[in-house]
Amino acid sequence: MEFKIDRQDMLDRFLTYVRVHTTSSEENMDTPSTQCQFDLARILVKELEDMGLEDVRLTEHCYVYAVLPGNMPGDGPPVGFLAHMDVSPAVAGMDVKPVIHKNYDGGTITLPGDPSLTLTPETDAPLGECTGLDIITSDGTTLLGGDDKAGIAIIMAMLKALKANPEIPHGPIHVGFTPDEEVGRGVAKFDVSGFGAEVAYTVDGEFLGEIEEETFCADSMTVTCHGVNVHPGSAKNKMINSVKLAAELIDSLPKDALSPETTEKREGYVHPQAISGTEETTVIKFIIRDFTMEKLKQHEELIAERAQAVAARYPGSRVDVAVSHSYKNMKVMLDKRPEAVEFAFEAVRAAGLEPIMNPIRGGTDGARLSFMGLPTPNIFTGGHNFHGKKEWIPVQHMEASARVCVHLARIWGERGERKGLLPTAD
Repeated sequence: MEFKIDRQDMLDRFLTYVRVHTTSSEENMDTPSTQCQFDLARILVKELEDMGLEDVRLTEHCYVYAVLPGNMPGDGPPVGFLAHMDVSPAVAGMDVKPVIHKNYDGGTITLPGDPSLTLTPETDAPLGECTGLDIITSDGTTLLGGDDKAGIAIIMAMLKALKANPEIPHGPIHVGFTPDEEVGRGVAKFDVSGFGAEVAYTVDGEFLGEIEEETFCADSMTVTCHGVNVHPGSAKNKMINSVKLAAELIDSLPKDALSPETTEKREGYVHPQAISGTEETTVIKFIIRDFTMEKLKQHEELIAERAQAVAARYPGSRVDVAVSHSYKNMKVMLDKRPEAVEFAFEAVRAAGLEPIMNPIRGGTDGARLSFMGLPTPNIFTGGHNFHGKKEWIPVQHMEASARVCVHLARIWGERGERKGLLPTAD
């Protein structure tokens, strides 16, 4: 089926979105965590209304919802497309100045706001496959914000294509733009039943053709080391310094494995994320990650055993270990609605691409949503180097993602079956 994506319109929207300051905050636990996210939300509401979508609404918690009605007799199952409005607080996200490097020549891209920052195929291998494409970066003084404003622009391009090509069959398309994904609270106030979709896709991935159905399982672990404090002047054979206990525990962890800096692909890790304390008490915060709960438990047992071994060497000391669950691998829920991933693969191929499957070494809004009853795989935007000043994305890869979204809408309309939401799971 032939149809066109309005590339220039998609680009214009994207350039508008990235210039709007939407950095979220890790410190503020309100939803949204920053009021500036409403600035983009209001723009999106107007654009959705101008496009003729129905039930367009902006909630008090900065969620944007809208519906494109189906165009088939009886419709198909309602399908959702989601992207987040906030950008990472890790790097400056205000006063973004996007730069388009047209017809990339395969050489070095220098970011004009900071000429010390460059992109080359030697340092960014995917760039080597983008000769002749139009590459968007920031000027090097901020991040770009393609994560996930590219996803928003892609969804808008999909909607415009479906409106312009009524011969493409599709069921109801439910759109959601969310706040605070970058600080882990993107679906804190998301209304799954009110959203109205039975299955959804976050448009928030990276590599061209990529589909993601797996996330890490994640736990947090707190190890509290208790020592014995005595005045340093009379501490011989009496003091047990809890700071040193903590240091000894961390030093006992594997040096060439089980850490973020030594693992990739499907390898899990234990990661001491923060440490604070005094001679009397020192607390270490760990995050634990792997793709199965069984391996997660093994990693936690390793830390607990080594912590107890340290305490055993110093009679009078002790360690307390506490584990809190964060999230599970979303694949266990997606396997209950396998067509969500199967149709995504088919849509990628229909767009003339070869699908690739990569596990997410982290979390995603789709993981939480899947366990809330809305199975939600992740599909690519084409962006790279998210959360940094060297972020980049080819316009043509965004266009390809929009084509995949159109095909997804069509495939669900033609072959999808209504089944309702999945039962929720912990």
